[in-house]
Amino acid sequence: MNGVIILDKPAGWTSHDVVNRVRRILGQRSVGHLGTLDPLATGVLPLVTGSLTRLAQFYTASEKTYEGVIRFGFATNTYDADGDPVGEQTSVAPTLEQLQKLATEFLGLIQQVPPPFSAKKIHGVPAYKLARKQQDVVLKPVEVEIKEFLILSVDADRAHFRARVASGTYMRSVAHEMGQRLGCGAHLESLRRTAAAEFEIAQAYTLQQIESMKLAGTKIDEREPATINGNVADDSLKTPEHTIESLFVHPRQLLPHFPSVTADEPTAARIRSGRPINLPELSRARQVKVFHGQRDLIAIATRVAGTLFHPKIVFPID
Repeated sequence: MNGVIILDKPAGWTSHDVVNRVRRILGQRSVGHLGTLDPLATGVLPLVTGSLTRLAQFYTASEKTYEGVIRFGFATNTYDADGDPVGEQTSVAPTLEQLQKLATEFLGLIQQVPPPFSAKKIHGVPAYKLARKQQDVVLKPVEVEIKEFLILSVDADRAHFRARVASGTYMRSVAHEMGQRLGCGAHLESLRRTAAAEFEIAQAYTLQQIESMKLAGTKIDEREPATINGNVADDSLKTPEHTIESLFVHPRQLLPHFPSVTADEPTAARIRSGRPINLPELSRARQVKVFHGQRDLIAIATRVAGTLFHPKIVFPID
């Protein structure tokens, strides 16, 4: 199975936990993800399987969109609701206008200190490992970009927000710093990723749905229903349109900013052998997706000179 599945990550799971679970469900060892989500967070977690795990290099700087809740009144050591409170809790009720004005101060390119419980490394050691040992964690500010940050509503000490950010931005740090600026402390109470790169929450499946489709795919032509842990799988997932293959994003939708070209048989054979090809119709493109037929993504090619493209990645034939 070579493809991309959009998973709706449940709260309390690490991204690594999810990858391991999907490996077991699909019976496939080669599964990865396109951008970590904290255990607290839910939402869009794109998973790549088979040979398409090699696409991960093109998604390292992907834009993300989030919705969530910031709670004011006390900070935590992890900057989110999974951590231990830091300092005394105070009773606060910030106004919508006050928080909307404060949110504008975070727009654009800003310097942000990552949370101490993060994967940022200090002398080669992830910060969270040092923080768990209660060692001092001093992280340097890094430049991040917040393209949109809207406070949608306020309910007592909680603010609901939507944000669109560049890769590497921590909404936990945003919440923590907002609390510092107001002098009352704050932390990220909940977070849901609604989009990452070209992938959106409407495309996402839950782990239960993926398992149901996997089992239902072996039962489509049988009278006996598929089961999960003794429970009958959702009958709506047992039609031919909802087999395991339907989980995958259509390959033509991947990397939409790369133009596509469909190769004939001789050209496909040439590029699969790692040889360059001539694409005069794409002389202005830097990188292109090369297909053989409608669904078979066979390569990502890079322009080396003029209209000559060399395969940067070649995807093997199943």
